[in-house]
Amino acid sequence: MVVLHTAKHGWLAGAERRVRARPAAVREEFALAGQAVGTEPLRPATDPQGLVFGTADDRARARLLTVLAEVLPDRLLENEIERLYRHGGDAERRGVLRALELLPDSVVRLGLELVADGLSSDDPRLIAAAMGPFAAEHLDQERWRQGVMACLLTGVTLSAVARLVPRTDSELLRMADGLARERRAAGREIGPDLRSLLGMTVLLALVPPRSPDGRR
Repeated sequence: MVVLHTAKHGWLAGAERRVRARPAAVREEFALAGQAVGTEPLRPATDPQGLVFGTADDRARARLLTVLAEVLPDRLLENEIERLYRHGGDAERRGVLRALELLPDSVVRLGLELVADGLSSDDPRLIAAAMGPFAAEHLDQERWRQGVMACLLTGVTLSAVARLVPRTDSELLRMADGLARERRAAGREIGPDLRSLLGMTVLLALVPPRSPDGRR
């Protein structure tokens, strides 16, 4: 696991103070996070690309957004988060997506829009960030299934999908089976994540049916 050095801790503490004193400072601090604390994965041994647990700069940006949520009223917070996402690069967008689970309910509507945008990307790290705990809690079942399929199609490990097992249903397995058939017909390899998902068919038969909102 990545441990921030004293200087990096010092930068983050200072950035938090600057955001508390002047919320608009988050725009500069958000952009500087990668340079200031590094971009290393938090768990390099098991997650070398940071797809599952994120990176040091993801964590720093999440901290900045939680501070911002403490000092801005709901509407201004929503506006600032959208600005950071829309005007930021991939790293900034990823930081917003990973922070959504930590933010107040007032940003859920915006969060769903940003998750949809992240899932439409061809960047595996954005897709992985979009399928975290926020998506597991708030995406409807149809959009959540599409997110899982986006992971399979772009090579994102399904370990990045929060609450994969409890939210998996027969329709997702049908979609996964269709993808497997297409790959077999094209002579392409069926990866371990797709094989693992298809293997949940037996498990699904042992659990109660899912309610319309995607929960059991």
